[in-house]
Amino acid sequence: MAGEGRQQAAITRTANSELLASAAPRFEFLVIDTPGADTPLSRAGHAAADTLVTPLNDSFLDFDLLARIDPSTFEIKGPSVYSDFVWDCRKRRLMAKKPALDWVVMRNRVSSTEARNKKRLAGAVTALAERIGLRIASGFGDRVIFRELFPMGLTMLDLPQPGLSVPLSMSTLAARQEVRELVRSLSLPQPVREAVSAVA
Repeated sequence: MAGEGRQQAAITRTANSELLASAAPRFEFLVIDTPGADTPLSRAGHAAADTLVTPLNDSFLDFDLLARIDPSTFEIKGPSVYSDFVWDCRKRRLMAKKPALDWVVMRNRVSSTEARNKKRLAGAVTALAERIGLRIASGFGDRVIFRELFPMGLTMLDLPQPGLSVPLSMSTLAARQEVRELVRSLSLPQPVREAVSAVA
């Protein structure tokens, strides 16, 4: 069974590499959405990524996957399972002589109220960033508009949509700005065609 598992993992990696190789010339950016689980496809996606974006719900329940903390002092005791997973993917990229992986953690569903837990989590994420070399991006607030658009497969950048009535409230405009800020903070390379147009 172990041999079959390794063979299947090799097939998955090969198929993923072929898919990326065929898509790369046709697109300026490729987005790979993977679960946090340690699977062959997830490892292949992480290893292929130049930028890794990890959404972190505003809770120590999610943070537990990134780091182990002291329950009394909230100090970080060490990396947890997902951080170890990313570290292994980083090492594989360096061994393959690929550029270093830019790991960005964004806080998600952040409450608008200033609670003690919110401040503690912010401090823990900052401390972890300094310890294992990740970047923190401004995240998304806990907004209804994100939940309303998700079943339709839409994002804030897709609005306005013909036939879809979404009021442009202050909350909606703030949500759109949060998405723009996240994209800006990723510091993605400028597309070649845009760069050429700018020079011309």
